[in-house]
Amino acid sequence: MKLWENKFHKGLDERTNDFNSSISFDSRMVQEDIEGSIAHATMLGKIGILKKEEAEEICAELKKIAEEVKSGTLSIDPTCEDIHTFVEGELTNRLGDAGKRLHTARSRNDQVALDIRLYLRNQCDSLEEEIKELVKTLGELALKYKDVVMPGYTHLQRAQPIVFGHHLLAYAEMFLRDIDRIKDTRRRMNVCPLGSGALAGTTYPLDRNLTASLLKFDAPTHNSLDGVSDRDFCLELLSDISICMVHLSRFSEEIILWCSWEFKFIELDDAFSTGSSIMPQKKNPDIAELIRGKAGRVIGDLTGLLATMKGLPLAYNKDMQEDKEPVFDACDTLHMCLTTFIPMIKTMRVLPQNMRKAAAGGFINATDAADYLVEKGMPFRDAYRVVGELVGECVEKGTTLEALPLKNYQAHSELFDEGIYDAISLEKCVNGRTVLGGPAPQNVEKEAKRILAMV
Repeated sequence: MKLWENKFHKGLDERTNDFNSSISFDSRMVQEDIEGSIAHATMLGKIGILKKEEAEEICAELKKIAEEVKSGTLSIDPTCEDIHTFVEGELTNRLGDAGKRLHTARSRNDQVALDIRLYLRNQCDSLEEEIKELVKTLGELALKYKDVVMPGYTHLQRAQPIVFGHHLLAYAEMFLRDIDRIKDTRRRMNVCPLGSGALAGTTYPLDRNLTASLLKFDAPTHNSLDGVSDRDFCLELLSDISICMVHLSRFSEEIILWCSWEFKFIELDDAFSTGSSIMPQKKNPDIAELIRGKAGRVIGDLTGLLATMKGLPLAYNKDMQEDKEPVFDACDTLHMCLTTFIPMIKTMRVLPQNMRKAAAGGFINATDAADYLVEKGMPFRDAYRVVGELVGECVEKGTTLEALPLKNYQAHSELFDEGIYDAISLEKCVNGRTVLGGPAPQNVEKEAKRILAMV
């Protein structure tokens, strides 16, 4: 039986029932629904709307239902309209009239608004811990590879020398920002809508502060209309997850490039690679590719809910039932990606010799050659022009700046002497970049330790 059907003279069409039902996806909030009901019953008992013994009986039976669902001895009835109907119906079957009194001074509107806040609050906590594990992994790898020289890129062209540890820490910074965003979303999410009723509160003298305190919220919501219709926290979390997935996608793109024979900077462990059905030589980075693809899926979840919410009048509308599937999907997807991505990068084999070889080509020390002339007194723009001419000469002769004879340097500027070869040494180029945020190995070590201390 539906909670609302007594008024109706005609039964619900089976197709309408299936279309209207949400239990197929909101059943995952069963523990949160019961947790909220226990707090509500406790509060009703404290203020005398329920008898003390009655409230205690309801709470005790709700705890039993929670344990039975968790252990699998009680199955959720898929024919129920939603998870709230299932829990209340099960309670009423066991306690009779006492179970029917649980819903006093409560609507499914404020109940579902509560359940999803409780559920997503837990999701925020677990996602934060998983991202911290990823940051920790990156910090440890950065320490290990703080001296491995590689080319840094702009426009996917070799640009300037860096170390692999510095590159990894760039992603660590991104994921630290993701953690901050999720924490911030959780803080704004942590207000209790229970007591807002359907939209206009209730005439019962509820103690909303007590309910909020029992459920570990910072405070009750301050407007009943907003309490039942606010889904900003869903949108915020979807945005946070989307940005995090973008970061994972960018990282995955680089892993895909680094695995290719054109780069061959790393090799993924066999446990995180697949082969081809026709080409026996192939070792494909499918995990990274799937993560890159799933980023688009999560961005779609965010876009879909934004479109759903954009035209809704206050207060609750059934459209808001569409909030759960996208945010659940986004949480599930990020969990799945993180739990696969972390061991994938932990077990990858780094090939320093290939990184160093790539760094030796592409004239990535050209800026350092220009800086050498600047230190000798030449204006930077003139130095830039001189080194550009030298690079052109090297390209024409099929050589490098390191191999170019000194007389060729001096033909372009008398300021050049033997010191130029030390100045453009890749190790010297990297080690000299000690400015805050630079890729010098000593910087990488310091930043990696700072980041590891944070997580």
